[in-house]
Amino acid sequence: MARRSSALPLGLLFAGLVVYASLYPFDGWRMQGVAPLAFMVAPLPQYWTGFDVLSNLVGYAPLGFLLTVALLRAGVVARSALWATLACAALSLSVETLQTFLPARVPSNVDLVLNTAGAALGAIVAKVMQRLAWLDAWSRWRADWLAPHAHGGLVLLALWPFALLYPAQVPFGLGQVGERALAGLQDMVEGTPFALWLPSQSLATAPLSPLSEAWCIALGLLAPLMLGYSDLRTLRGRLLFVPALFLLALGVVGLSAALTYGPVHAWAWIHPPVLAGFGLAGVVALLALWLPRRLCNVLMLLVLAVLLTVLNQSADTPYFAQSLEAWEQGRFIRFHGLSQWLGWLWPFAALLYGLRAVVAPPRA
Repeated sequence: MARRSSALPLGLLFAGLVVYASLYPFDGWRMQGVAPLAFMVAPLPQYWTGFDVLSNLVGYAPLGFLLTVALLRAGVVARSALWATLACAALSLSVETLQTFLPARVPSNVDLVLNTAGAALGAIVAKVMQRLAWLDAWSRWRADWLAPHAHGGLVLLALWPFALLYPAQVPFGLGQVGERALAGLQDMVEGTPFALWLPSQSLATAPLSPLSEAWCIALGLLAPLMLGYSDLRTLRGRLLFVPALFLLALGVVGLSAALTYGPVHAWAWIHPPVLAGFGLAGVVALLALWLPRRLCNVLMLLVLAVLLTVLNQSADTPYFAQSLEAWEQGRFIRFHGLSQWLGWLWPFAALLYGLRAVVAPPRA
């Protein structure tokens, strides 16, 4: 019997992220005098790194897993792992072929094999979990702990840690796009009458004060927290969700700092405003434990509105701009644009989801 699942939207989103990471930076499309499928019979590359092998192998494993689970939830039990693996192989073949037209990318038959193997590994894991009834156990747990309409919220919560990976001016301060959006608009309308309608200077004024930084950190934590509260059915679930979210936030931002500045500086970002922001978010989280789910969505909308307003009225510091070079060069060139877009767009996607949840008719 077919059942609704978050696996399909998560799988489609992950496929989109894979395409983005595989074709970034999308510049310089042209014919290079090489047949699109010539890489299939090309000799093995002479130079490769363990990072490249691991990223190509592991990058498709979640996609294979999610597509297999989606097929199982749709009632396709027979050959679900095979169909999911073939779909991932077709996606990998497509992006490798398109890389032929991108001078900055190099298509590879080894990448195709590794991507397919990773997808097969993820699909096998899903089938094993289904045989061991772990997927059914997840369904029972979800029915006991989560609201029936929690699919969209789960997708947003699953994307939130990936959005945190890209360094932000303020820890957990997602959605700071004011300066970049204005600069992009100015470039688009330069030399046209519409240029007179835009402000001549950036809307951002000055970097945040320590008090404003602590306020933004608290709001950045409260947004996913209220999103989770709106999907959880029990008080016990909310009590467990608070420390889990805080520990996840610490771990992901610590990983981001380690990738940007080096492992020695993984926790250098923890200073008094961060601790104050965590404390404020913790107090609000405890006070909101008994709020109705719809009211939690309303609170999330207010939190995001204030957070985006404060962040987009502040300016980036020169030191922060220099620290992004580690993400924009070297091994992170495939991922920095992807995580950056997630960090920019996640709050706005959560706003749309919260608005839809608030205006929707009450559910039984």
